[in-house]
Amino acid sequence: MNVLNNTDINPQPSDAPLALNGLSESTRNAAEAFIAAGTAANTVRSYRSALAYWAAWLQLRYGRTLGDGALPAEVAVQFIVDHLARPGADGSWSQLLPAQLDAALVAAGVKGKRGVLAFNTVNHRLAVLAKWHRLNEWENPCAASAVKTLLREARKAQARQGVVLRKKTAVVLEPLQAMLATCTDGVRGVRDRALLLLAWSGGGRRRSEVIGLQIEDLRQLDADTWLYALGATKTDTGGVRREKPLQGPAAQALNAWLDAAPAFSGPLFRRLYKGGKVGTTGLCADQVARIVKRRAALAGLAGDWAAHSLRSGFVTEAGRQGVPLGEVMAMTEHRSVSTVMGYFQAGSLLGSRASSLLTATSPLGPAPGHSTETPTQGNPEKPDS
Repeated sequence: MNVLNNTDINPQPSDAPLALNGLSESTRNAAEAFIAAGTAANTVRSYRSALAYWAAWLQLRYGRTLGDGALPAEVAVQFIVDHLARPGADGSWSQLLPAQLDAALVAAGVKGKRGVLAFNTVNHRLAVLAKWHRLNEWENPCAASAVKTLLREARKAQARQGVVLRKKTAVVLEPLQAMLATCTDGVRGVRDRALLLLAWSGGGRRRSEVIGLQIEDLRQLDADTWLYALGATKTDTGGVRREKPLQGPAAQALNAWLDAAPAFSGPLFRRLYKGGKVGTTGLCADQVARIVKRRAALAGLAGDWAAHSLRSGFVTEAGRQGVPLGEVMAMTEHRSVSTVMGYFQAGSLLGSRASSLLTATSPLGPAPGHSTETPTQGNPEKPDS
């Protein structure tokens, strides 16, 4: 039986055959919607911010609208020299971007303040421009050898002049204990203690992963052991749920939080209101960073603290304690060995004999007037905010 001959096919205009060499507007919009839905909210915001800056800078610098077509490599080169500080003959540092354009970018609200940008910021905006070109199926100007060479040499020049890439301070065991010691302020302290210990002991979780956890993601094995399930993350976008353990003090802190704020569904970590009332709305990513900074301040800890301090601190401490790299990466879900090794090596070298040749056990002994005891961290009383 020939089905085609017995089927009345009367295609409507909207059902007309598609062109083989291009995408319809509806298909392109659907593809872009998939990409947006599969991208973390923080990443989407950073992309939008970077593209807004590119649009403003292009309009001011070239009188051109972003999206008119592919940009040549020369534009990427100009962007680098406009925004990165470069050393002059007299030892001063400057940028090529004219002062009036710099002021206009600030006035437009796409730039926080006048002056040069950090290397990481320039690098990120070039990466966003590259992705913009790939999505539009245009030739990528950032892939040109001239751009890559300039960026590499600019980084080296800054490094030689003492301009280093700053990293957030890692929360290793001692500062973590100091932060936890401040968690005595009622329900807020119970919540913050559970959050800090889950994010740290649970594998150095990213802030997006912490705020994404739901009550339904938890499974208790016994009084001192919980399992929590991760879905799609920055490095594992497949959505397959992977369970991670939470044991000992971290499990006990979670028990205390669930007792203080019982719930059967919804966000695990929720906002608090006046009088210690627990709301139903989950924390946002910025609030995780504020909790880390607040607890560090209450503990009197000096450093540049952020939510990422918990992740880098977990890896660094694992290196200090000699945990095999494979076990660490199984918990953190890092996919790049080079990324995790920077923190892991720093931690492991702290316990290396090669880094402690001049110790109290060395024939040379400590330097005159130098104590080998580690000073304890203070915990001054500071007002709650």
